[in-house]
Amino acid sequence: MKILFKSSIYLIVLFTLFSCGNADNDVFFNPSSGSDLGEGSTVDPCLDLGDSQLTLSIQDQFTTLPGKVSIFFKVSDTEGNPVPGLTANQFTIYEQGRNDDCFNKISTSEAQARISPNAQIFNNSTLLVLDLSNSVLSSSLQELKTASVSFVNNVMPEVESESNKMAIYWFDGEDELHLLNDLTSSKEDLIASIDAITDDISNDPSTDLYGAVIKSTEKAEKLIKETKNNDIIGAASIVIFTDGTDQASRYTEKAALDKVKNASLNISYFTIGLGSEIDTEVLASIGKTSSVFAGNKAELETTFNDISYLVSQRANSFYLFEYCSPKRDGSGDNNLAIQVTSGSLQGAVQTKFSANGFTGGCE
Repeated sequence: MKILFKSSIYLIVLFTLFSCGNADNDVFFNPSSGSDLGEGSTVDPCLDLGDSQLTLSIQDQFTTLPGKVSIFFKVSDTEGNPVPGLTANQFTIYEQGRNDDCFNKISTSEAQARISPNAQIFNNSTLLVLDLSNSVLSSSLQELKTASVSFVNNVMPEVESESNKMAIYWFDGEDELHLLNDLTSSKEDLIASIDAITDDISNDPSTDLYGAVIKSTEKAEKLIKETKNNDIIGAASIVIFTDGTDQASRYTEKAALDKVKNASLNISYFTIGLGSEIDTEVLASIGKTSSVFAGNKAELETTFNDISYLVSQRANSFYLFEYCSPKRDGSGDNNLAIQVTSGSLQGAVQTKFSANGFTGGCE
């Protein structure tokens, strides 16, 4: 059984995770909601770890009897760039109990520390949103289709997994976000839907960019809520392509940017702009995670590949770190600090866990 530490926020995802057992009861901490550290806090200065160049942001944590502590977090550098590919031997664990003036270092080998995968408690969704207004259909449709197929191939795993899905939408000037392919784990279905796009798919020459931003955010929010209701960590990436500015004027720029600003922290935003008619400042504000711009249609596949790399890197910068704690039943709440090193860079985060019911025999 495990004691879930429910988070009020979950961020953009994700590395696959490991867990076991059934929920017993909930313990709620007071997370620093909206901060770079997620549920975590700054490490106690008594550890004297020095300046941090890496940020560990705790998204969720739980314990599993007889004595396992599991922490789910993302790692990024000071510029916000994801740090993927970390292994268990790059982490150091420190615990502080009621009788400790400061933290004690825990041997990761004796604690059987590991980075653990399990897709059962994680869902990662990507929403690819394409501008199919007349300017795209008449001048760069084939290049867009080729670039979109490359994006699907780069983002979707080779082996289908229910924890990684993508949906494709398109917009023109209508007050509607059109569905091209519903959320699926099938790479083949996604590619087939892209290949089936023809130049007569739309007869509206206008562009409802702001409406597409608002509606795609609402769809991502719904996906996050559904996963949370099932006790699953959910993340979503919204990737919006356009070759122009909003022409429909149905929604305001402020309404679209406010939607992005106030969206769940587990939704990442990427934008891809094409040509000279785009507003790079607006697209950069919408694509707050990352934005790229292609000067012409020949560069379109390269820009899509750049974004697909970032989407994948961000997903692989999320980890579930697990170890067997030496604390035992009766010790109550204990402080925990986790430090990570990557080359010459280091960072740390602090949290706490309850050792109620902890015994020996942890695996």
